[in-house]
Amino acid sequence: MGKVLVFGHKNPDTDTITSAISYAYLKQQLGMDAEAVRLGTVSNETAYALEHFGFEAPRLIEKAAPEAAQVILVDHNEKQQSVDDLSDVQVIEVIDHHRIANFETNDPLYYRAEPVGCTATILNKLYKENGVEIPKNIAGLMLSAIVSDSLLFKSPTFTEEDRRAAEELAAIADVDAQEYGLAMLKAGADLSDKSLEDLVALDAKEFVMGNAKVEIAQVNAIDVNDVMNRQAELEALLNGVIEEKGLDLFLFAVTDILNNDSVVLVLGKEAERASAAFNVALDNNTAKLTGVVSRKKQIVPVLTEALK
Repeated sequence: MGKVLVFGHKNPDTDTITSAISYAYLKQQLGMDAEAVRLGTVSNETAYALEHFGFEAPRLIEKAAPEAAQVILVDHNEKQQSVDDLSDVQVIEVIDHHRIANFETNDPLYYRAEPVGCTATILNKLYKENGVEIPKNIAGLMLSAIVSDSLLFKSPTFTEEDRRAAEELAAIADVDAQEYGLAMLKAGADLSDKSLEDLVALDAKEFVMGNAKVEIAQVNAIDVNDVMNRQAELEALLNGVIEEKGLDLFLFAVTDILNNDSVVLVLGKEAERASAAFNVALDNNTAKLTGVVSRKKQIVPVLTEALK
C-alpha cells in the first residue's frame, strides 16, 4: 500500500480539518503511510485551533489521483462534497456523522457512521479501540471539532457521547473547554476580514434533494447584521452562483452564536417551498429561524423532506 490521503469535504470546517489530522495520525501509528490534506481554505476558527495547539494547516490539493490510489474520507460521504476526481481513486474508509447519499464504491471498505454531533467523537472511540494514546495536541484539535460542531455544546446535534468525549479530550489537552471554546468561536465569528465571496464559500455544501440541486452555506456571527446589512450585494452574488451551478435553491444561513438563532436568505425557484417547510414567510427573501443552529439536523432534513 502506498500513500493514503485523508481529507474531509470541500469548504472545510473545523471538524473536517482537525479530523483529517487526527485520523491520519492514528493511521500512521498503526503503520499506514497516511497524510492529512484539505480541499479548501481554512477558516478563522480553524486557524485559531491549529495555532493554539501548534499545527500547520494540511496542504491543499485539487485532485487526489495524481498523488495516491487510495483515500480515506472523514466528515462527509456525498460525492459532490468531495474531491473532484473521487471516482478515480479507491475509497478505503469513511468516518462520518452525516446522512449517507450519492455514495457508492467498487470495492469493500471500512465505513464508520454514527449519529453523533461530530466526527471527532467517533475518532475518540477509534483511538481507544486501537489502543493508541491521544497526544495532548491532537486531543485539543478533537475538542475543537466538538466545540465547533456543537456551537459550544448548545446544538441539538450534541449527544451524551459527544459530551463524554469532550470531557475526556479537554482533560487530555489540559484546557478549560468553555473558556477555550468561546474564544475559538469568537475568532471564527470575526468576519471583518472576509469578503462576501469568502463568506459564501466559507462553509457551503451541495446536496441533491429529490430532483432539486441545493446549496446550503452557513456562517457564524456575533451580530447577524454584520452580514445582512450587505444583503443586496449578497443576493447578486448568490444569484450568480445559482446560475453558474444550475441550482434550484440556495439557502444562506447566518447563525447568531450568542442567541442560538439563524437568519436565512433564501433564493432560487424552490425558495417558497423551502420557506413553507420551515413554516415561515419570507420577507425580502429572508426569515428568522428561531432556535435553528444546525445545518445537519435542523435544515437539511427539513428541506430534504420538503423537496423529495
